[in-house]
Amino acid sequence: MTGNSLPEWLEKLQALHPREIELGLDRVAEVAGRLDLLHPHCPVVTVAGTNGKGSTICVLDGLLRSGGHRTGRYTSPHLLRYNERICIDGEPVADAVIVSAFEQIEAHRGAVSLTYFEFSLLAALLVFRDPALDYILLEVGLGGRLDAVNIVDPNVAIVTAIDLDHQDWLGDTRDLIAVEKAGILRPGIPVICADLDPPTRLREEIQRQQCDCLYLDVTEAERFAPGHRLRPENVAAAWHAACRLGVEVPMSTVPQIAANSAPPGRLQSVAVGPVEVLMDVAHNPQAVGNLETYLRENPVTGRQIALFAALSDKDIHGMIQPCLEAFDAWFVAGLPKVERSCEPQQLAITLGQQGLPMISSSKNPRQAYRRAMSILQAGDRLVVFGSFYTVAEIQAVLVKDRSST
Repeated sequence: MTGNSLPEWLEKLQALHPREIELGLDRVAEVAGRLDLLHPHCPVVTVAGTNGKGSTICVLDGLLRSGGHRTGRYTSPHLLRYNERICIDGEPVADAVIVSAFEQIEAHRGAVSLTYFEFSLLAALLVFRDPALDYILLEVGLGGRLDAVNIVDPNVAIVTAIDLDHQDWLGDTRDLIAVEKAGILRPGIPVICADLDPPTRLREEIQRQQCDCLYLDVTEAERFAPGHRLRPENVAAAWHAACRLGVEVPMSTVPQIAANSAPPGRLQSVAVGPVEVLMDVAHNPQAVGNLETYLRENPVTGRQIALFAALSDKDIHGMIQPCLEAFDAWFVAGLPKVERSCEPQQLAITLGQQGLPMISSSKNPRQAYRRAMSILQAGDRLVVFGSFYTVAEIQAVLVKDRSST
């Protein structure tokens, strides 16, 4: 595949492995060993959890860089460009850098089959061999114990909020999921627990491995970002992780750094004329519950309309429950570019069974957005949520609209 552009590479990677997800470390660790990637030259922070991983890792990135340190940051998924997954000093790396990494992986993998996500992680680690980097920050994609990121031993681990998601892979209770998330722990390492009600099995695993753990509580969390659109416990976890790395950041500067470091699509508000468009990647019941709390605490003078699209393997009913009374109307859509999309007709039926008002069904989020905006007036708010894919679609529309004006 030498000589291909980044889009061509990504298309080929999608078809390279027979399964989109295949948990296990043997294959990716074997190729990482051939490329000498298993032992990075600088400290590593690994972040696992159900919700808040991306926010936590981006805030930590901002805190470290505020102290003059160079960082490599790996996150997933991306919203608009694949390059968002691999950043140096907060900036996505160029296509050519990623393509070069892919070519090296291809040259060394031999007969080993790798998934799209495993290729991505190895590419990031190759890019992060840059000797000028001071810290590497890695976000776990799915679970922890068997996720590709776990081939690297962290110097500090962060566990964010744990809730039910990906139950087919991780288990159907918070305790079972906690065991998978705890797979990133190593004996004796510092751990920051940003789950304010950590499952018993997580506490047991931390104790078993004799990790130096800081359990955050509500009081401690609220010291860092009261009223901020990021969850305060995630901001607090980022600050404490920086402290564990020996980086001192004045607490008074944390709220502003957090605001500047917040990733897109997390309670992100954009004014479109007189209408507010609020985008949030909430895609499980706990995350939607957090979104509903924000909406309740930050009301609008006009109507509040939902634009909702989700994947079929998510707990749709559980996602709807927290916001049964939050919206004056629902615009639901399919995600035709995604194989696991929940059909809009099914979403409409599920919403109708809950007795929810005014439901409009569209084939895709862009169509739903145009329809919703046609009825919105000054003081109204459109809330886009349900999936990373949903937010990505609307972000793309907003970017296109801005460029055409």
